[in-house]
Amino acid sequence: MSADAGGTRGDSGSEPHLRPVDRFFDGYVFDLDGTVYLGESLLPGARETIEVIRSSGRRLVFLTNKPLERPADYAAKLTHLGLPTEPAEIVSSTDALLRYLRAHAAGARIFPVAEPLIWDLLAEAGFETTDRADGVDLVVVSWDRTFDYAKLKVAFDAVRAGARIVATNPDAYCPTPDGGMPDCAAMLAAIEASTGHRAEAIVGKPSRHMSATLLDRLHLDAARTILVGDRLATDMRMAAEAGMASALVLSGATKPADLATSPVRPDFVIRGIGELLPR
Repeated sequence: MSADAGGTRGDSGSEPHLRPVDRFFDGYVFDLDGTVYLGESLLPGARETIEVIRSSGRRLVFLTNKPLERPADYAAKLTHLGLPTEPAEIVSSTDALLRYLRAHAAGARIFPVAEPLIWDLLAEAGFETTDRADGVDLVVVSWDRTFDYAKLKVAFDAVRAGARIVATNPDAYCPTPDGGMPDCAAMLAAIEASTGHRAEAIVGKPSRHMSATLLDRLHLDAARTILVGDRLATDMRMAAEAGMASALVLSGATKPADLATSPVRPDFVIRGIGELLPR
């Protein structure tokens, strides 16, 4: 890939927060929202960069905390945007959720604070779900655009009666072209605040449950992999804790000023995905 493919590479000396990527990796993990695309448009350089990685035989997966669609739906969106993608190349917080529940909640009766997709995925995986508090063993909290007081009350009653809490992802909001939308953390905060109980696990980024899920999919050691994302507290933190290299893009949720106050230090900082590959 040439120095200018997919985006202009400027002199980072005038922008001291930038740290260009200096080598190739065997595996690449790409966050989606704010990294590969924003809304319904690919970000500059995404197509060219990913084509180079694929043509070189390196492995890649796309990663999202967004629990609103199936992997096949994300793959279809990327394909429509010009990046042909298979469902197996998508790792979602729903994949991490099912992996966690199989290991830690076999036979549990679950009340999902979630949209219909989560209900369907749980049923397909063999879990019993209910919309009543009686006999609930586990409350699963996800990003839910239908969240209301009635759901909060069922979760409240179930948790106060002894149910555990598991959440899909810790994101406070999801970036969109018009500014963003409240995400899973908003629903989780209401349940934790009202019950006085904390979630035993939040399985999406930056958790070890998510990193284990994606590394299983890549079939690579963490040290041979780089995670490319736009959030310090989730993407970059997970990479650091899992032993992966990290590249922060400034095309999404994080701005240069955020780097000065963050305890998380990415290995590389670039303007966008078009500057990912070394010269």
